[in-house]
This record gives sequence, structure tokens and C-alpha cells, in this order.
Amino acid sequence: MLLPAGMAWFGGYRIAEYLGLPSIGLALQPAHPTSQFPPPGLMTRSLGGWGNRALASALMIAGAGALDRSSKPLWAQEGMPGSIRELYRRQEATRWPFFYGFSPAVVPRPPDWREGIEVTGYWWPEHPAGWTPPADLERFLAAGAPPVFVGFGSRNPADAARITAVVADARRRAGVRMVTQAGWAGLGGALQDDDDVLVIGEAPHDWLFPKMAAVVHHAGAGTTAAGLRAGVPTVSVPMITDQPFWASRVTALGVGPAAVPYKSLTAWSLGAAISDAVNRDSYRTRAQAIAKQLATEDGTLPVIRALDRLTA
Repeated sequence: MLLPAGMAWFGGYRIAEYLGLPSIGLALQPAHPTSQFPPPGLMTRSLGGWGNRALASALMIAGAGALDRSSKPLWAQEGMPGSIRELYRRQEATRWPFFYGFSPAVVPRPPDWREGIEVTGYWWPEHPAGWTPPADLERFLAAGAPPVFVGFGSRNPADAARITAVVADARRRAGVRMVTQAGWAGLGGALQDDDDVLVIGEAPHDWLFPKMAAVVHHAGAGTTAAGLRAGVPTVSVPMITDQPFWASRVTALGVGPAAVPYKSLTAWSLGAAISDAVNRDSYRTRAQAIAKQLATEDGTLPVIRALDRLTA
């Protein structure tokens, strides 16, 4: 059994075919062509039904082909035939099982997807065993009103010092307390002396986010899901790839204001978005409704059932 994931699923599918093994595909972003929306990673503006499908088809073949290029000598050496286009045709013709790990409450399954492509619900990471919150974090949370979380995860902005200053100014404009996650960018140096800000390292989102008044992040698939699960408003600051897509879903779902693109981020725009997020009741009401629906889903169960069928 093989579980090809991401755009690398074409390579995994080819290997599984060659070895005669059953396989299924897994992904966190909706890559299969649909008329409902353009492919995540390129744009959020719809090109119409035909345009959305055509662009997604071209991107799927081109993206997988780019990843496949370095492996072509190996495929030839091992006698594994098939271009990306041929592999895709076989996947579609055989209804190859493919599972997307996001909620249909966030992105409904497009009605024009073929049989065999499922939207299962989120695949949540395990809570870190033995993790306990640092004492300074617990003290900060208990010392006042729920703060706003700000963090950009694994993104490494070249202008981290400027972004830290923007965040500090935005906090003052919004008049909120703030928990800032340093992340890979090392944010927070200029915030250390602000009594209304706590700079932290790693902390499980499933523990931290429900304690926030709102969350500000880069709108990656996992962090967006964690914010929705927590039932708190989201301020999206998308940077690259699929982040604008998830940011657009946040806005469409009514769980947060319009995205503030990273390339145009200012203290004024971020401060205004944070203030809107924490003061508009409809965002929290809608976020809590989404969180309630997510709590009823088990995204792993359809995958487990598929594995059982294929290995029976």
C-alpha cells in the first residue's frame, strides 16, 4: 500500500502501478480541476467555469511535470512508463481514490469532481505528549482580557524587523493585548518591553487559539484550520502559494475581515483589521458555528475505511 501525497502523488502512483500495489492519493489543498474556483496558488479571482477548469488542469500537469523532471532517469532505468498526462488519464479513468483533508464546511466538495475524490474533513495533528504551557504564558493570559495571537509560522520574512515594528504599532492602534509567536522569522525583538505583549516560542494551536480574542496569521492550510477549530475570528495575512485561497475562504465564511496581503502590510491596515475582528460580533458568532460543525467531523475515518477496503 502506498499513500502518495501532494503533487508528488504522480510519482507515487507510478511506483504503485509498477509494483502492483494498491494506492490512494492525499492532499490538503484542492488541486483537481473544477469550475467552482481557480486553482489555489495562482489567483482567487474566478475565470468562469471553463477558465477555472482549464487553468487547474494545466497547472496540475505542469506542476507535477516539474517535480517529475528530476526523477525521469530513474523511471526510465526501472522501466516505469507513463508521462504525467498519461498517468492522470489513468487516474481519472480508473476512479483512483483521492482524499482531501479539509472540511466540506470550509470548501464544499465541487459537484463536478469525479467519483472517487472525497473531502473528508481535517486531519488534526496530535497534541504534543507531555506539553505544558510555560508559566509566563499562563500568567499573561490570566492577567487581562483575551489577547490577539500574531504569528507567521515557518515563513521567514527578510524584513522581520520591519514586520515586528508594524505589529507593535498595529497593536497600539487596535488597543489589544497580544501574544506573538517568534516563528522562523524571529519576530518580537522590539516587542519585549511592551507589557501588553508576550513573545512565545512553539505552542500547540489546539490549546492556545481558543484562549485568543482573534488570530492573525499567514493563512496556511493548517493554521487556518486551527483558527476555525478554535471558533475565533481570523485576520489573514497571506504571502504565497495557497495562502490567498484559504484567506479568501475565511472572508467568504464570514469568520474574519478581508485579507491584508503581506506585500502591502502596514500598521494602519493590520490595526484596522484586528480592531474589526475583535469588535464585530458576527465574526465570532460565525466562527463558533463553523467550529461546532468541525467538531462533528472525523476526517481520518474515510481514509481508514479506504485502506481497509484496499488491503482486504
